[in-house]
Amino acid sequence: MRSVTYSMGVSLDGYIVGPDGDFNWSEPDDEVFRFVTDEIREVGVHFMGRRLYETMLYWETADQDPSLDDSMHDWAVLWKAIPKVVFSTTLSTVQGNARLASGTVAEEVERWRAEPGEGVIAIGGATLAAEVGASGLIDEYRARVYPVLVGGGIPFFPRRERRVDLELLETRTFSSQVVYLRYRVAR
Repeated sequence: MRSVTYSMGVSLDGYIVGPDGDFNWSEPDDEVFRFVTDEIREVGVHFMGRRLYETMLYWETADQDPSLDDSMHDWAVLWKAIPKVVFSTTLSTVQGNARLASGTVAEEVERWRAEPGEGVIAIGGATLAAEVGASGLIDEYRARVYPVLVGGGIPFFPRRERRVDLELLETRTFSSQVVYLRYRVAR
């Protein structure tokens, strides 16, 4: 059965986006970018909300941009190939290898878990991850913690009235002082 992962960059004070909507502090250096590219190779389907979908839409055609360096071109090719499920109440169409969700996030997770195939079900975006987490469907949390305090914004973990015990699976510190933390939900 496919596992469900939530992986994003996060400030040390726990935000994926700062109070002004800015997230340029989480732009990865070459070493972290290679790591994130390797991580995306594990993805069989990517679930995301409207905001993340709109942010990532650039990558659906970026592979045709001759100014991209090799690593960004590789990322674009990998990203474009991944099936994406977009959860939105305001979008009526999506582009690229994406479709609008036809059910609840729990229904979509169960459907993808039941289908044959490889690769993890990746959850993108804190709001969607909070809903999936509240349903008890996230198997792994993966955070790339950046050495910055942004003082507010969109939290990596929205407040929920539910305790979740975790088991540490992996840590890694990059030369840029970004720290990768990978936890499995203790069942």
